[in-house]
Amino acid sequence: MLDYVIKFIVGGSIVVLATYLSKTKNIFLSGIITTLPIITLLNMTLQIKYMNDQEFHLAQKSGILGAVGLALFIASCYVLTVWVKPVFAILFAILILFLYFWMYKQWAG
Repeated sequence: MLDYVIKFIVGGSIVVLATYLSKTKNIFLSGIITTLPIITLLNMTLQIKYMNDQEFHLAQKSGILGAVGLALFIASCYVLTVWVKPVFAILFAILILFLYFWMYKQWAG
């Protein structure tokens, strides 16, 4: 039970930090926190604990797919905000991201 409480506190702290940086308009740090690997490192720790070596390896392959998707999503948001409001850019970038994942699943089988 304590394990869940610690995870809840860590996750909540990250959200609070992201909110604080956005409200203070610290543009550089607010942008950087988007890609910080804090959750990734916590997740990898759990994967090591609960997966065998082969499962861990396959999970990291999926992680690469997710990292490329994240870069595509952020780049789409950046480019699209030139033409549309941020909320619409995010929605359209989500659509692009889903298409990317769908095309990957079609290609990879």
